[in-house]
Amino acid sequence: MIHILHGGSSAFSADRSGTRLALLRLLAERTNGAYPTFRELDFELRLREATMDAARALHESGVGFEVFERSRCNPEYWRREPNGAFRLRDDRRPSDALRDIFANGPAYGFECATAIVIVFYRAVLECIGDAAYDRLFAHTYLFHWNVDRDLGLTTIPAVRFVPGDCLYFDNPDVEPTTMQWQGENVIYMGGDLYYGHGIGMQSAAAIVAKLNEHRRPGALRSAYLLPQTTRPDYARLALAAPPVAADAASLHGFEEGFPSLPFRARIGGGVYYGV
Repeated sequence: MIHILHGGSSAFSADRSGTRLALLRLLAERTNGAYPTFRELDFELRLREATMDAARALHESGVGFEVFERSRCNPEYWRREPNGAFRLRDDRRPSDALRDIFANGPAYGFECATAIVIVFYRAVLECIGDAAYDRLFAHTYLFHWNVDRDLGLTTIPAVRFVPGDCLYFDNPDVEPTTMQWQGENVIYMGGDLYYGHGIGMQSAAAIVAKLNEHRRPGALRSAYLLPQTTRPDYARLALAAPPVAADAASLHGFEEGFPSLPFRARIGGGVYYGV
């Protein structure tokens, strides 16, 4: 068992300077910091980094924001369903179809929940490779929070977040004629930066201000960040990742990636790191 003990700064810069060590510190501070194997810890770090990369890529792709009634997709890879969902064509590989969203963004339009699912799928694809991804997500169906069970998304109470988490800004007094502004699903990018489809890379205050523009007349309640986070099942997805070299899944390989860790200790069957 690997235990990560937080004892220093938890700063996480949006410019990604020192990203892995900062991310490790935040995991130790804001989760229980215990992992059965080095491989599981390393995979979660990589998937969180890939989630932020995918959020940036979707932001820069040119995809549009649309409600379900006006959603659009590239018919070369997807069939648009009457409810606005996208169903993978039988003659297309899931990995190719997903990458097309990022490569041909203007051909696509969807709402913010579908965007977050796409971000998570892209992150998983980059971490487990095409073959495993195509096997796990062979029948991709993009619609709101409809996700393949292998992604293992779970929402839990939380007030301290880790970059790569999915969060939600709620707008309880939304104007009924603009229900697309009832809230905003976002990826937490670290510091005070969040990615939300249709809003972009913004601070918490900017997202709240934007949502507050769409409240019903006389509304008294402000939009706010819910005390919860949604995360994929990192341990389950790690099982689908390609085998890693022995050193990479070992104490030696882990320490090679973090040469500045303040201390390490062995107690019984556990290895303890201070960060």
